[in-house]
Amino acid sequence: MRVHLGHGGSAYRIDPATFQAAIFDLDGVVTRTAVVHAATWKRLFDAYMRERSNRTGEPFRPFTDEDYRKYVDGLPRYDGVAAFLASRNIELPRGRPDDSPDRETVSGLGNRKDALFKETLKRDGVAVFDTSVALIRRLRSRGVKTALVSSSRNARAVLETAGVTELFDVIVDGNDLARLDLKGKPAPDLFLAAARSLGVSADRALMVEDALSGVAAGRAGKFGLVIGVDRAGQADALAQAGADLVVEDLGELSLVDGVGDPDGASAAPMPETGEAITLLIASRRPAVFLDYDGTLTPIVARPELAVLSDEMRAAVRRLARRCPVAVVSGRDRADVEQLVGLDDLIYAGSHGFDIAGPGDLHVEHEDAARFTEAVGRAAAMLGPALSGIDGALVEPKRFAVAVHHRQVAEADVSDVETVVDRVLRDVPELRKTRGKKVFELRPRFDWDKGKAVLWLLEALKLDRPDVLPVYVGDDTTDEDAFRALRDRGIGILVGPAGTETEARYRLDDTEAVGRFLAALSDTLEEAGG
Repeated sequence: MRVHLGHGGSAYRIDPATFQAAIFDLDGVVTRTAVVHAATWKRLFDAYMRERSNRTGEPFRPFTDEDYRKYVDGLPRYDGVAAFLASRNIELPRGRPDDSPDRETVSGLGNRKDALFKETLKRDGVAVFDTSVALIRRLRSRGVKTALVSSSRNARAVLETAGVTELFDVIVDGNDLARLDLKGKPAPDLFLAAARSLGVSADRALMVEDALSGVAAGRAGKFGLVIGVDRAGQADALAQAGADLVVEDLGELSLVDGVGDPDGASAAPMPETGEAITLLIASRRPAVFLDYDGTLTPIVARPELAVLSDEMRAAVRRLARRCPVAVVSGRDRADVEQLVGLDDLIYAGSHGFDIAGPGDLHVEHEDAARFTEAVGRAAAMLGPALSGIDGALVEPKRFAVAVHHRQVAEADVSDVETVVDRVLRDVPELRKTRGKKVFELRPRFDWDKGKAVLWLLEALKLDRPDVLPVYVGDDTTDEDAFRALRDRGIGILVGPAGTETEARYRLDDTEAVGRFLAALSDTLEEAGG
């Protein structure tokens, strides 16, 4: 099989039933560090070749994009140095791994490149390819194990800086290459080591690479599917190197679900007519879960300005007479309960740590209470530390503390995150999560909106085949709930078309949410629900 997509559409479907694992290269596939590596190599070699030209009288020839792709991309650092120098008929001693960066040896030049890369990483941070992260999350939600492979010794630092370490069950990098005496790309050793660590044979794993040497390694390792990502206009070369499939972006891939339909990266428009909703819910009884900010109310500059309209309150009240309705919010439970002001709803605050509802329903996560002191310490530290950044807003909660940067100048957002990260080092009991224009520090244990929704379904005896869970939300924190309900209910994203999401359907804005709730109520009333 040789398939080249590259047209921006979701044209190839991966069946999770076929593959037990997915193994990803780092630079140029998950993170946008390939361009940083390329620029750093050019900075290194241009400076060295110019100095050499001045010293020997040899003509100066700059390091080119073709040099990068042909000699260093995907290779261990010292091998890349040696390969490029050989292409210019330059012989240098190999040296030792601890050579100083100013030594004129292969190792010295490699160490100089490493120092330049770390300098850039510290200064500029790391960006990720959102479509790649979305695909990895979807694969994991379907039970596919994931691994990260890189020839770089800095891979773990890059992942940590990008905040995506938790996406991978196994990481095999340049440190393992040396420790285990493995061969670098194009040998398949790194990828096969990752597959072994996952407990999966190569033929039951897919692998994703953007470098020619990495694709060749995948072909040599006899992986079940070798996907080449063409970021540099080399689709034909990737196919010739052994890629079964070539895409320009991982957003062109979708998964096949249990009944053979794709779960594309973006959601389909949600029907708002009674007839379409009737077909959608069939004979099942809906249980509706609603986010608050951005779903029931528009996003506003400050949390206290998010006030529920009378029309939306009436729509929610009407629906609650026909089926169970819960509001699941990152706000404190008492806060969102007061804002909504309806007695016959279930309220799950603090992303589900604190839940209350009719019939004396009230439960707090058994582990959450022991984190309140840590949350208080973090809030007390963040306020003064952020006082000098205009627009930064600290919102203390019972089980979390949010740092809003919606009103912060774009150039200052990184300073806000630096402060948050510094506080996290002093309060290790908490972890950082991201929402829309907000960083949030939450207790460091495995709990989110998805787990809260599943707990509610069980507690309310709604975990049954005749119940259709419906979750409506707009934020990245709602993606946990969309994933949790993927195979048993309906996730609806509130947001623009094309947004990466685990939700099946989409509504444009809060006004569309109101129309959908009204149409759902109409359908249930006509059915006698």
